[in-house]
Amino acid sequence: MARKILQFLLFLGIGVSIMAWLFNNQNAAFQEQCRLDGVPAEQCRLADKLLQDFGTVNIWWILAVLLAFTISNIFRAWRWQMLLEPMGYQARFGNALMTILVGYLANLFIPRMGEVVRAGSLSRYEKVPMEKVMGTLVVDRLMDFLCLALVVGLAFLLEGDTLLAFISQNRQPGEQSSLWSNPLFLGILAAMLLVGVIVYGLRKKLAEIALFRKIGALLKGFLDGLRSVFRLKNPFLFIAYSLGIWVMFYLQCWFNLKAFPPTAHLDWSAAMMVFVFGTFGFVIPSPGGMGTFHALCIASLALYGINGSDGFSYANIAFFSVQIFYNLVAGLLSLWLLPRFNKVKAQSEEH
Repeated sequence: MARKILQFLLFLGIGVSIMAWLFNNQNAAFQEQCRLDGVPAEQCRLADKLLQDFGTVNIWWILAVLLAFTISNIFRAWRWQMLLEPMGYQARFGNALMTILVGYLANLFIPRMGEVVRAGSLSRYEKVPMEKVMGTLVVDRLMDFLCLALVVGLAFLLEGDTLLAFISQNRQPGEQSSLWSNPLFLGILAAMLLVGVIVYGLRKKLAEIALFRKIGALLKGFLDGLRSVFRLKNPFLFIAYSLGIWVMFYLQCWFNLKAFPPTAHLDWSAAMMVFVFGTFGFVIPSPGGMGTFHALCIASLALYGINGSDGFSYANIAFFSVQIFYNLVAGLLSLWLLPRFNKVKAQSEEH
């Protein structure tokens, strides 16, 4: 218990520290802009602007955000049921959905704890061995990883020119304008290729080293997880659910942009780049993406000329609507409903 408390305090400290650093930086930039515009300092506080910006939000777009997130969770629950079915377990939809929401709640306190809580909850209420539930979550995360890779590739295909133009505009005099003419980038690329050739050439000897055997086992597990998808009764439906989850995640981002006046003009392809940056903010260990999500949202919006203070407001609106409001309320409600739902089911089965 003490270890969990220490973990929570550590990650909370990281998130709060990043948020404080961001706030101070954005506040300083905001006040400097006010000084240039001739606005008195006492009328120019970032905290006041943040509150005002929350008041400008279009509530209908925020409701669309919450609806998209709800649909993504429904797809995830259906996908989880499909993974459990080949092992002989017919998990109830209500349990699958509510344990997912409880997992999101746990992630608000300790990053990555959600998977353990989610697996433990379903194992308890559906009487599925814990190790089998964890096995399904490995495939679940594998599919998310592949979908993320697909989204990243699509974003850079659609908006790569915007990113390169931004880098070009902000480079120092004398810096190379293209990655392919940058000696550091070319050196790193050459080093990676050289390492790849060496590893391939020495693969038999490297296989005798414990570390490389472990890496090989992880890669084999990755491929086995991919193959297991095609052993499902309806693999194409499983893939459709996986794509549906990430389409809904993307729509959350686009709807959030539409909800906030300074970002409402951004089109669907710009939303893709903001979505990718924001998603990486959740990948970095921090409670619910606190701070890391905000920092990367500000960076991505800067590509489209959105100033830091507006980017900070957008990030907070997006963060509070889903991570704080939805996940907190839905997670606590699911935590309360789960034992009651299963008690009623048990009683109905007895009769």
